Amino acid sequence: MRPNLPNSISLFRVAMVPVLMVFLLADIPGGDIVALAVFVVAGASDWLDGYLARRRHQTSIMGAFLDPLADKLLVTAALVSLVELGELSAWVAMVVIARELAVTGLRMVAAARSIVISASGWGKIKTGSQMAAIAALIVEPRWLQQEWTLGGQKVTWYLVVIMLILTVVSGFHYFARAFRRLGVPLLGRGGGSVEEGKEE
Repeated sequence: MRPNLPNSISLFRVAMVPVLMVFLLADIPGGDIVALAVFVVAGASDWLDGYLARRRHQTSIMGAFLDPLADKLLVTAALVSLVELGELSAWVAMVVIARELAVTGLRMVAAARSIVISASGWGKIKTGSQMAAIAALIVEPRWLQQEWTLGGQKVTWYLVVIMLILTVVSGFHYFARAFRRLGVPLLGRGGGSVEEGKEE
């Protein structure tokens, strides 16, 4: 039996979480550059493990658990570290983390009923916006000058706003799809059923 390479990549991403936090928070010369490299590599591996899982036909229950867990741990660790460094407001991090926890909880409810709610385009765009905003915030103290503004706001401010908007919109979209799949009435309307495993 071939080793499950996608799951190994997801575990690698989980292992990178404490490494990211150490280089972000510890007073290490060039630590921000290493942290950025770790974050970019870990983020890129998210695409790689999904691609390999489909190509090698190695999708599994363990992979369905590990992949989103690794993503959420990576994003949460980065956000908490940036709050600690004073680069991000705590309420912004809380909105993002709360959305991820809520979606995870709903996914577990669906899984208990053997219903798989696949990722949508909104979710993928949201993830991209989070990666871009976090990467920009990591490098801001070193490479982004204070006078580099647009409309009186720093570039990172716009990236964080975009991240917040997409985080909230994708969350509502996911919940709407999940409630429809679960047959839960949404805003007084009856929930319909959709073929399991079919992506919108």
